[in-house]
Amino acid sequence: MERKFNDQELIRREKLKNLQKNNQDPYQVEKVQRTMNIGEFNKTFKKLKTHNHKKNIRLAGRVIALRQTFGVIRDFYGDTQFYVNKNKVSKSMLEYFNKTLDIGDIVEIYGTPFRTKKGQLTLDVKKIKIISKALKPLPEKWHGLEDEELRARHRYVDLIVNKDSMQTFIDRIRIIKIIRNFMDSQGYLEVETPVLHPILGGANARPFVTFHNTLERNFYLRIATELPLKKLIVGGFDKVYEIGRIFRNEGMDSTHNPEFTSMEVYAAYENMEYMMNLTENLFKCVAKTLKKPVIKIGDHEIKIMQKFKKIHIVDFIKQETGVDFWKVKTNKEAQDLAKKHHIEFEKHQSSIGHIINLFFEEFCESKCIQPTFVYGHPIDVSPLSKKDYKNPGFTKRFELFINTKEYVNAFSELNDPIDQFERFESQVKEKSLGNDEAVEMDIDFIESLEYGLPPTGGLGLGIDRLVMLFTNKTTIRDVLLFPHMREAK
Repeated sequence: MERKFNDQELIRREKLKNLQKNNQDPYQVEKVQRTMNIGEFNKTFKKLKTHNHKKNIRLAGRVIALRQTFGVIRDFYGDTQFYVNKNKVSKSMLEYFNKTLDIGDIVEIYGTPFRTKKGQLTLDVKKIKIISKALKPLPEKWHGLEDEELRARHRYVDLIVNKDSMQTFIDRIRIIKIIRNFMDSQGYLEVETPVLHPILGGANARPFVTFHNTLERNFYLRIATELPLKKLIVGGFDKVYEIGRIFRNEGMDSTHNPEFTSMEVYAAYENMEYMMNLTENLFKCVAKTLKKPVIKIGDHEIKIMQKFKKIHIVDFIKQETGVDFWKVKTNKEAQDLAKKHHIEFEKHQSSIGHIINLFFEEFCESKCIQPTFVYGHPIDVSPLSKKDYKNPGFTKRFELFINTKEYVNAFSELNDPIDQFERFESQVKEKSLGNDEAVEMDIDFIESLEYGLPPTGGLGLGIDRLVMLFTNKTTIRDVLLFPHMREAK
């Protein structure tokens, strides 16, 4: 395959050839015995005065700036300045610095720390050695909306030049640790369940399908971890959770990626209300640990530490539209209300329950700015949640919304195997009417329920959206190291 290089790339390749001719091939270096990393260097010599320190220090990092005889190198822990004094280094070393070194090169530097007249902590270099030659130049400008796609597509470059991006992913790792520590402190056990599922279930979503050669059958990449986790509760586990990758064959937008991270949680002998409290406490734990009780997003100040609002889905619709679905008794009435309010619905969405859900999405989601628990979803859109026996047609389910986005979906789990079988049958009918996201009949799960699932509370949390919230990012691509991208044109 023939490749074309621009002038800068050709010059760098020529510099590499010269290094290799002089037995200075940077790629032959296997290890650097650093005295310390750059963060430790900056901390150790923070109080160093203007005079030189006598101790020799060996650092390594990427050159991110060069100006005359000064430069800046960066490693994971920080940046520091270095200085090549032409009166102190050999002629060959000075020539090496001037003619061979480029921004982007990874180097080993050796010298003594001092502070410049301007007060800048600096390493006075005695020796400098390129240990990995950058054959491509770093971009001079890497910011703004016009570069958002490039930053996601070439994340490694984004991480090199953009400290904010690096910090976002460090924060992501920290947030997941906070979540794990919180769940562990509540007595939950972290478990692992299969990624390949023989049956589509656990959520309403279109799957990715893969073929298993040995078993000679199709499997789905999991769209949820729900059903295996509930089987563990049947088996006798008391409290379990799993943080893992989920795969949904859906569109991509600011809050959706085909591959994402979720956490699902199940607790025996608990209910929807318990899961509400757990959810609220988890969010407040993250906010408190990160010292972010208030998050400013646009014109809104999201107050995580205040009491979360709770409202029934039907009451919310009535509040926003005046339509009282408590009084609607037939599908025809619901359909007429949908037409009156210009809400379109598909064949499989013609029931009262589906139309209630469409009303909520149209008129209520945009009003959920502060943390809001919306509960009581219709049975038609909740195939795995327990009935609300006081309100026929509805379930013991809630969703948490913040700044118009859904973060958590949770419920008192349906543990009646006969009811669950009937719900699965309804989903199969919906699929025949064109609902590509309907779940399939899962007899193995039904049989597990027939052995007895205790009253159980469960929830699913979108980790990526949570990270977006606490890092103040507006698109999911900014919190995924390697998001899926359309093919570059």
